[in-house]
Amino acid sequence: MAQIKVLVVDDSYFMRRVISEILESDPQLLVVGTSGDGADCLEKIKVLQPDVVTLDIDMPGMNGISVIRHIMIKHPIPIVVFSSLFCYGDVTFEALQLGVVDFVPKPSGMVFEDKDHLNNMIIDRVKNAAGVNISNIRRANIQSNRFKGLVSSHDERLAAGKIITLGAGLSGTNSVIRLVSQLSPALPGAIVALLEIAPQILPAFVKKFNERVPWEIRLAEQGQVIKPGACYIGSYDHALRVVTNLHGQPCFQVDGKVADPLNTLFQSCAGIFHNNTVGLLLTGLGDDGAEGFSQIQAHGGITIAQSSNCCVFPNLTQNAIDHGTVTCVVNEDRLHDSIHHLIRIENRKKLVQPAYALAYRFKMQAIALQETAKYSSGSNDSL
Repeated sequence: MAQIKVLVVDDSYFMRRVISEILESDPQLLVVGTSGDGADCLEKIKVLQPDVVTLDIDMPGMNGISVIRHIMIKHPIPIVVFSSLFCYGDVTFEALQLGVVDFVPKPSGMVFEDKDHLNNMIIDRVKNAAGVNISNIRRANIQSNRFKGLVSSHDERLAAGKIITLGAGLSGTNSVIRLVSQLSPALPGAIVALLEIAPQILPAFVKKFNERVPWEIRLAEQGQVIKPGACYIGSYDHALRVVTNLHGQPCFQVDGKVADPLNTLFQSCAGIFHNNTVGLLLTGLGDDGAEGFSQIQAHGGITIAQSSNCCVFPNLTQNAIDHGTVTCVVNEDRLHDSIHHLIRIENRKKLVQPAYALAYRFKMQAIALQETAKYSSGSNDSL
């Protein structure tokens, strides 16, 4: 198997050396070069043609965000960000919006804190990044005025009680940004998104996301009541379940890490919202989510998978498709339309079916009355 060629970019010589040593401790990885600034990085990409770039954000001259823009436009290559600027929402949101595969927080003293775990994480992130379908990564453009004037009040949306629960693995945050920005904030219900994203990044990311779309974007927290019109976001690093509180309201239970966070979330949502559950799987690695989808279907809900040929990583969606637990498969650029359409149809069914049932009952009563009248008439004639 050919080695994965990596270009390490960081303005600190010390960090360049440390990251290079960590990566080259794995025989599958080869550091073909290092760079200390953005402009030099772009020149070295042309010459060295790396498979993956590890990138710092805070650099003199051309900063990391500008470098990401140039790379994704001129030389699309998987990018893994290692940065200490994870507390800045502008930085994390824009990097993920532009399509970096992963944003890994760089803690202070990163060489000495839990060294083995950190080393393995860096190696795994770079290896995974090398396996992306780079042609399916693109900037998540947001049309801020797309739904101007369409936001409904929470009370107007409460009656329908839909829950759109979605899972997205590595590099899927970009797709979630795009999808949520395209979904009408007047949809009846709430969104719960579970992402493979570092929990340290989430507070700043959620705050910035909330500023950019008409949905109310919130961090999913213990005991938080789920309200329509809001999109709640959690991390794979914590088990996220939907339960009911003492007042019968749906709320979150947040626990420690589990092996199958998507199954855990999907199953709990189906148990509370039943046929009002819409499950959605986007890009990602692994085989999580298929069993949770089967539970959503068992409760009468709908399950949607992003088409594998549109995924950065096709594993999550293809696994659910292969297990036969997907109601429909949709290309990414049609996901928002499909969700709008399916929810309209489901809501129509709920409005129309009782009316048909009532009409049918009246019809049967009328037929019964006619038969009774005929019988009565026949009985009188015989007398």
